[in-house]
Amino acid sequence: MDSKDQESRPKLRVHYCPQCGWLARAAWLAQELLQTFSDDVAECALVPDKPGTFEVWAGNTRVWTREKGHSIPEIKVLKAQVRDVIAPDKALGHSEPA
Repeated sequence: MDSKDQESRPKLRVHYCPQCGWLARAAWLAQELLQTFSDDVAECALVPDKPGTFEVWAGNTRVWTREKGHSIPEIKVLKAQVRDVIAPDKALGHSEPA
């Protein structure tokens, strides 16, 4: 892959609260997203953030936030939301939500 192609791909970011102990969960979600979208993204970053934060961003679009009482997302739901932003035609196979 050339660097120009890499630069045109969106970046995924998982923002998490280190004080809440969510690093392991954020890292696992990032790993799952990279396994599914490795051909579609430039990178997936873990971003320590303010207390209580758990958000997932695809490019400039926030696809998940824990604010307002939402929990940390189920992976099938999160993958579908990320797919809808960065690769709408991509089939998720068994990861497709029911």
